[in-house]
Amino acid sequence: MAFLYLLGWVSMGIQIVFLTLSIVAGLYYLAELAEEYTTAARKCILFLISFTIFVYILLMLFEDLPWSLIICGFVAQGFHLGIMGGFPFVRLLSLPLLGSLTMLVVNHFLAFQHFTTVYVPFTQVLAYFTICLWIVPFALFVSLSANDSVLPTTVSDQSRRSPDVVSNYFSRNKKQGLLSLFQYLKEALLPGRTKKAF
Repeated sequence: MAFLYLLGWVSMGIQIVFLTLSIVAGLYYLAELAEEYTTAARKCILFLISFTIFVYILLMLFEDLPWSLIICGFVAQGFHLGIMGGFPFVRLLSLPLLGSLTMLVVNHFLAFQHFTTVYVPFTQVLAYFTICLWIVPFALFVSLSANDSVLPTTVSDQSRRSPDVVSNYFSRNKKQGLLSLFQYLKEALLPGRTKKAF
């Protein structure tokens, strides 16, 4: 029995590794899609924000949730709409992004406080967290790499060194975002493949 117990822990570790790799591969694929199709990603995220607002309205009408949860949810969606104003460009220190992150923390605190005092089945709690709290920030997080491949339209102080804005942009090669992180991890962790010439 002890060997089977140890084997169970080993198999659980293998399953966790496979699950993690599957999630990373899915995130990489979604980040590539958001980077390639920024207009479609914008429409999708705006639809998710609208859907979440609609869900909050239905929760306000049909469920007995505290008003603090509902109001904070609406405020968070307002910040998300503010982020979408300049999409795909997202400033990391902008008021909508900082407000969105703050409301994400506040919403989680209020939701944990409510669901620990009132019994609600786990599937309903998970549905609330998934649809009302996680889906829009997750979509915004995945689409952060979309501004990596968007060409600059104005000349900044750094690009005045080179007369050509586009050449200067590509020569800097300072990509930041989720897709760049995955690309770096892929290059750092996986050995490079060499092509054989026949």
